[in-house]
Amino acid sequence: MQAVLDDFPAYLEAFGYTVFLFLVSGVISLLIGTVLAAMRVGPVAVLRLVATVYVSLLRNTPLIIVFAFFAFTAPIFGIRFGWLDVSIGPFDFTAFFGAAVVSLSLYTSAFVCEALRSGVNAVPLGQAEAARALGLPFGGVMTQVVLPQAARASIPPLASVQIALLKNTSVAAVFGVGEAVSQMRSFNNDNADQRYTIALAFVIGYVVLVEVVSFFSARLEKRYRVTTA
Repeated sequence: MQAVLDDFPAYLEAFGYTVFLFLVSGVISLLIGTVLAAMRVGPVAVLRLVATVYVSLLRNTPLIIVFAFFAFTAPIFGIRFGWLDVSIGPFDFTAFFGAAVVSLSLYTSAFVCEALRSGVNAVPLGQAEAARALGLPFGGVMTQVVLPQAARASIPPLASVQIALLKNTSVAAVFGVGEAVSQMRSFNNDNADQRYTIALAFVIGYVVLVEVVSFFSARLEKRYRVTTA
């Protein structure tokens, strides 16, 4: 533990990268997952098929393979993230960070889609039919009637998906992103006699972040449960 305390700024910076990965990937995955959910329950057969194949493929592919594709294979096809070279304070966001964000976002969006789809199925069919009877197109029915209610019903599973995303950011360490697990490995290399207490320090960091996400999801669930009562 002393090794972490002696270089506490590096510890905080590592979790800073983890938080950035989580926040950016979380927002993007929510947007993509929402579109996919609308496609899966929509009236267009081709879009339903595309969304179903996408979700099935990503859900059944190990995350590390998705990372490896965007880090090593995608550049062969001209998909590169070299344009990403941004610095915010002590944080440097490079091509590896961009590949990590894309990998996490696409992978997580499949699970977001299924969480939202379960919420859509919980909305009474009569409400969508009434909205269509009023002349709303499918897009209007989804955005104004179905998805707002589905989002409320989906808060608990969506929270679980986001917590999984937070922990999945650790895979980025294998591909050159200096997040928490990468820094833990660095600490262990320099302080092999303290590996157990170093691991404990990083476990505590992850626990704190997960508890923060759980707290806000619980508040959201309570707020919307009261609103709809």
